Amino acid sequence: MTQSETRLGVLAGQFFSNADDKMLIRWKTATRPSSLLFVTALIVGLLLRTADASLGDRLPEFRECVQVCHRENCDPNNNPTPIPFHHRLLLWTCARECDYTCQHITTARRLEDGKPVTQFHGKWPFVRVFGIQEPFSVLFSLGNLIAHRNGLTRLHEHVPPNYPMRRFYDVFSYFAMASWVFSSVFHTRDFHATEQLDYFGAGACVLYSMYYALVRVTRLFIPTPRRRSILRLWTVFCCALYAAHVSYLKFWKWDYNYNMTANLVVGMVHNFLWSYFSWTRWRETGQSWAVWPSMLVAWIMLVMSLELLDFPPLWGAVDAHSLWHLGTIVPAVLWYKYVHTLLSTTLERTLLTGRSFMIKDCQDLAKTAKLKENEA
Repeated sequence: MTQSETRLGVLAGQFFSNADDKMLIRWKTATRPSSLLFVTALIVGLLLRTADASLGDRLPEFRECVQVCHRENCDPNNNPTPIPFHHRLLLWTCARECDYTCQHITTARRLEDGKPVTQFHGKWPFVRVFGIQEPFSVLFSLGNLIAHRNGLTRLHEHVPPNYPMRRFYDVFSYFAMASWVFSSVFHTRDFHATEQLDYFGAGACVLYSMYYALVRVTRLFIPTPRRRSILRLWTVFCCALYAAHVSYLKFWKWDYNYNMTANLVVGMVHNFLWSYFSWTRWRETGQSWAVWPSMLVAWIMLVMSLELLDFPPLWGAVDAHSLWHLGTIVPAVLWYKYVHTLLSTTLERTLLTGRSFMIKDCQDLAKTAKLKENEA
């Protein structure tokens, strides 16, 4: 056995933290060439559909490694290799342990041969930590969760409960926190169910962001009969839109391109609404804080471009997607700061006390008060 193969065997054995000498020998066996297994893996690879696989999934050496690992480590009648308790808590099975380990064996070989890192099952070969598949994506998702949780607490401290826009801010924070919880779960362990939760949670958060942006920009939160009617129609439309989105993905086709396009379109509408609001507010007030929404929108669009510049994870852990999650933490913090600043201005305080700074809003509020008097 060459020095390279020995090093690969030791590396593979380390992925099971409580592996004994017997297991290490088995992992070394997985790195030996076997013409029969190679031919079998090649035939299986040709018969299987490759449209749903990545390049790494189709590599003969990867398939051979997985087969040998299954035979040597997962046979219940042949003293199977024990799986660490903290891995079993995250539902790692012997088959998935083999898949993970062989990804890194194959990657190490390719790097020694001067070949590029490739993806397996649509993902880069990350180095897991305590059984967590993508530790930095989980860490940064939790950072976003904390940012929204702290922002919600600050809103509750400074925004009166009777302020009409308060409930929309609350629901936005809850949607955001739920989406980042689902993101953390998905990046901890990638199953079809956790992937669906992540996609549906993100879709709901993006759609609600557009929903409440229109409510704020057009002042649909002011309780006038006309605005209430429009708000009901807008609410029904967005609910139907989300139901159709989920139904298509769940019951018709799990389409990654469609999901990305749908979220991108809704996100662009959301960005346009806040950019317009930022511009009009700056014209009305001349204050520098009024341009914050447009700056935050530009920031989000900039870090979103990381998704288009995908690259193999640095040190096996930090990739473009995790950096995208990192890049959304600061905008979340600044957004809640902007909302607090907005509500602290003289113009907003007059609205809080019922005196509108726009003649049209003043007339609408007067009509509402008159209708209530007539009903009384």
